[in-house]
Amino acid sequence: MLIAEIQVAPSPPGTAEEPYAHVKAAIAVIQASGLSYEVGALGTTLEGEADQVWATLRGVHEAMLAAGATAGISHIKVAEVNRTMDSLTDGFR
Repeated sequence: MLIAEIQVAPSPPGTAEEPYAHVKAAIAVIQASGLSYEVGALGTTLEGEADQVWATLRGVHEAMLAAGATAGISHIKVAEVNRTMDSLTDGFR
C-alpha cells in the first residue's frame, strides 16, 4: 500500500476564463484513476497499489502541463505503509 500526497504548482495556474484550469486538469487525473483520494486546500492525498499510485502521480504532473501550464512543479510525498489514509486520520475528523 502506498499513500502519496501531491501538490501541483503550475505557472500560470489557469486561464483568464478559468483561474485554476491547470490545477483542475491535474485533479481530474486522480478522480479518473479509481484510487481512494482526498482533495485538500494545499494538496491531494491518494492511496493504492504502488504501480498505480506512481503512474497516477506522473499523469497528474503531465496533465498540468498538457492543460496549458508553461511550467510547473509537483511537490510529492510518498509513504509505503500497511495503513490507510482513514486509519492515519481517524479521530481527527
